[in-house]
Amino acid sequence: MSDLASLAEILDRAARERVATPQLTHARPELTVEDAYEIQRLSIDRRLQRGERRVGIKMGLTSRAKMQQVGVDQMAWGRLTDKMLIEEGGCLALANFVHPRIEPEIAFLMSAPLAGRVTMAQALAAVAAVAPAMEVIDSRYENFKFALADVIADNSSSSGFVVGSWNDPHQDISNLGVILEIDGEVVEVGSSAAILGHPLRSLVAAARMVSEGGERIEAGDIVLAGGITAAPTLAKGQSIRTTVQNLGSVSIGVDA
Repeated sequence: MSDLASLAEILDRAARERVATPQLTHARPELTVEDAYEIQRLSIDRRLQRGERRVGIKMGLTSRAKMQQVGVDQMAWGRLTDKMLIEEGGCLALANFVHPRIEPEIAFLMSAPLAGRVTMAQALAAVAAVAPAMEVIDSRYENFKFALADVIADNSSSSGFVVGSWNDPHQDISNLGVILEIDGEVVEVGSSAAILGHPLRSLVAAARMVSEGGERIEAGDIVLAGGITAAPTLAKGQSIRTTVQNLGSVSIGVDA
């Protein structure tokens, strides 16, 4: 087994066994971003070999709030699988995670493939619908601490996601108000403009970055544009809801 494949196995095991692991860069400070994306691919491949199915991609670190919260200053992307999808209105099992947090998102449903350098108009033309969404992020690293290479290798912390009702993508989504509530109390307020000034810019970046990784965004894929606010930690028995202006709400519960 190659060195990178061994590191991928460590992260895959940490996710499966729900046990935090030390940062890879503590022992391997020379790890590059390119190495990290290869570790991510190898780790996800292990899951696909166990029967999971790729259903899209997520963009991460697309807002200043998120960058400041985790101490990283570059965007990253990760892969979504069907096992990560939580039913809207359903329940999240804390036992399946290490130390999960949740953040409000905008989700795109793709009607056509998208790859390489594209314009915002070209990106929009490939979108079938847009929806309010939330992503469960759960770094597999101890104390939720990591460098850029660590987080990329760890599938950009992506662990679960929930998507609300789909809407017409041709409306203006550049500056929609967003509210995150826990147990009926507003805990975060933001705007879709936090995602690179416009969520479509995240989709443009996704097309380029995924293409640089040798893949493309496919028709039918779900693309999460990135966290809009800081991500609060989840706890037993909570009820979480995100409301996005003009797009509606999406909610999940946490097991008691």
